[in-house]
Amino acid sequence: MKIEGAIFDLDGTLLDSMSIWNTIGEEYLRNPGIEPHEIQKEKLKSMSLSQAAVYFQAEYGLADSADRIIDCVNSMVRDFYVHEVLPKAGVPAFLEKMQQQNVKMCIATATDRHLAEAALLRLGLLSYFEEIFTCSFVGHGKDEPHIYHAAHRFLQTPKSSTWVFEDALHAVKTAKNAGYHVIGVFDSFSGCADEIQALANHYIHSFKELDYIL
Repeated sequence: MKIEGAIFDLDGTLLDSMSIWNTIGEEYLRNPGIEPHEIQKEKLKSMSLSQAAVYFQAEYGLADSADRIIDCVNSMVRDFYVHEVLPKAGVPAFLEKMQQQNVKMCIATATDRHLAEAALLRLGLLSYFEEIFTCSFVGHGKDEPHIYHAAHRFLQTPKSSTWVFEDALHAVKTAKNAGYHVIGVFDSFSGCADEIQALANHYIHSFKELDYIL
């Protein structure tokens, strides 16, 4: 299949980073010696960071202000992206092959740009991408196609040969409904693997499987 442009999600697709978003609340509480409740993870999934800060105050009697809690959590996340996060298996070699084939590439992510840049720079991957688009920049989440359209307009590649790489079901649905070819990427934290596989044009467990694209 022909590929001239590629739009990559970041977390769970290129980076093995979803663990931080699933455990950051628990880690924040454990730092001062608080053991989080068993049901907390499920509750936090539907909360914004601001909502989670208020929840922590009420549920655990924290003396810190909501702003202080948010700052601490953001600092922990920043340290993870700057110092710890790793690429998923096969990603560096695949990006190198894509560049050698003159495929134009960019990022479309819900993560803040400074975190994305810091991680990609440390891992030696930043130079593969011509631009980074974030949900906050375009003003819409991935339940709407705006970020993919913005990335596609920037790449200026034919839509028929522009591919979107995503690990989350809602994002796969959005990109597919917007008319893009989609490669679903397995991530143990994303879930819904069967549904993603049914929707996506192709489904992979590792980027090492993608040599046939090139």
